[in-house]
Amino acid sequence: MKATEKAPWYYLVLLILAGESVFILPFVLQRVFRPTVLKVFELDNVSLGLCFSVYGFVALLSYFFGGPLADKYPPRKLIAMALWLTALGGLVFATFPDYATLQILYGFWGFTTIFLFWSPMIKATRVWGGVNAQGKAFGFLDGGRGLVGALFGTLGVAVFSFFLHTDLEVASLQESRFAFRYVILSSSALVALVGVLVLLFMKLPNLNEQDIVVEKITVSQIGQVLRLPSVILLMVIILCAYVGYKITDVFSLYAQDVMHLDQVGSAQVGTFLLFARPVVGIVIGVLADRSKPSVWLFLSFIIAFVGSIVFALGVVENIPYILFLISILIVAIGVYAARALYFAVMQSGKIPLIFTGTAVGLISLIGYTPDIFAGAAMGYLLDASPGLQGHQHVFWMLALFSFLGAMAAYKYVQLYGKKANETT
Repeated sequence: MKATEKAPWYYLVLLILAGESVFILPFVLQRVFRPTVLKVFELDNVSLGLCFSVYGFVALLSYFFGGPLADKYPPRKLIAMALWLTALGGLVFATFPDYATLQILYGFWGFTTIFLFWSPMIKATRVWGGVNAQGKAFGFLDGGRGLVGALFGTLGVAVFSFFLHTDLEVASLQESRFAFRYVILSSSALVALVGVLVLLFMKLPNLNEQDIVVEKITVSQIGQVLRLPSVILLMVIILCAYVGYKITDVFSLYAQDVMHLDQVGSAQVGTFLLFARPVVGIVIGVLADRSKPSVWLFLSFIIAFVGSIVFALGVVENIPYILFLISILIVAIGVYAARALYFAVMQSGKIPLIFTGTAVGLISLIGYTPDIFAGAAMGYLLDASPGLQGHQHVFWMLALFSFLGAMAAYKYVQLYGKKANETT
């Protein structure tokens, strides 16, 4: 893509809004309100984890088939449709359906957020970043998504607190559902609104949308992409980084189980993480473009490993609240930095722009398998050993995947880490 054809700034802003909005209902609300979600849907950790597993199984197929779709159609049309359908699912979510229906809903969200959305979002971000600003593009994307998620989380906490007219400790199931329903409905409305904005305004005035699509994706082209060493390594890197990202879901529960905070206090911890994400994403994106993105990716896994070991050893218990937040922040810096950069190194890995959707689909087929197993694994570890011990087991899991991710990232540095490769 030529520099003169660089997409405008508002293109990225809309992409950021869409990039987090589509995941608010299936994931962000559960991250911020996990104890409340368990209560109002009458679930335990394993049951909620199995809902995520259903999402993951559908997503697995959606990554593979949705990737080539992103190379055939303009991103904004697919993204808008994904947002509208996801918001429609929120109307079902707000009825607090039975467990079987809830699993079907998560499968539906696996289709709307992945088949129609994921690869188009990554491809559109590469388009905006051009040749020399991939770190900035993906850093701003993930950081901006984090900010949008934080704002949604803050809004959700405010709405929940406003409509919950009794003390949290004695609130009945009906009272908690009444308040949380408004959180779901307000989120659904905003997701649908973002879809309208994307369709109307996320256009490429200086670049014909047809210039970044192909009429047909052949099996030989898929094989050509799959044989790239960068694609294989990114499968492992993203798998390990995504396990870390999934594990950040338990911090609000950790705040309740180990630090003994109430539901609002634990939700505030989740919101704190959401505000940390944009800062990390933006800073790491700028730093990466000024040096070597693949090296920063390697360092992010090292930081995540160190932070996870601190929690796994049981050090974070009966400590001042500020030290608890600092401990969380160490893990968050590593996890969020890796998440911001793992697609930013596609440029250095010599993956053609026009086949970005296909490459992302293939990479994600393996890289996002934690959607299938991570939630259930965490739920099992937490329920099998209640309290601090269960959380320690979860963080040993994070330490293992952070170590494996660091090894794969180091190999990527060896193959593609030269400065010349990072910017051409």
